[in-house]
Amino acid sequence: MNRFTHHAMAAAIGFALSGGALAQAMTKNQYQSAKDAIAAELKAAKADCQTLSANAGDICKAKAGGREKVALAELETWYKPSANATYELRLARADADFRLAREICDDKAGNVKDVCVKEAKAGEVAARADAKERLKTTDARDEAASARREADYAVAKEKCGSFAGDAKSNCMNDAKARFGKS
Repeated sequence: MNRFTHHAMAAAIGFALSGGALAQAMTKNQYQSAKDAIAAELKAAKADCQTLSANAGDICKAKAGGREKVALAELETWYKPSANATYELRLARADADFRLAREICDDKAGNVKDVCVKEAKAGEVAARADAKERLKTTDARDEAASARREADYAVAKEKCGSFAGDAKSNCMNDAKARFGKS
């Protein structure tokens, strides 16, 4: 695949995501445009792979397919950001790397090939384990942050107890607003 189409796709996704993506969620139209750009990139990449023969063509197709999976997973993290979307992105990267490594191993023979495949599988297992660990760490971090917010809210409510009348009411309203309580 030539560099121009790769850079054009990256620019298209970048423009789709840059239009206030940090300030607000990606619109459905932006999402669909980026998805269409990814599909066009895959089609162009597969066409480039047709000119290659034997395992070189298979490696090219594995690269293209991997880039597509990763790009779609990245797009999902922008469209619907969540810890799970990030986890799925990490899994997509692990799978893409594994599939590419296995195709590269096909150029080898005998024990060298066996070792290559085992190394590729070990890399995938490690990447998947890392992704799972990070997901659990994110969940634990979120739980800890929630517990801290609850404790801080309890302290703020207690501090409001020293006031009376409107001052107490204003203090409670401020505490509720600050900690997202109704």
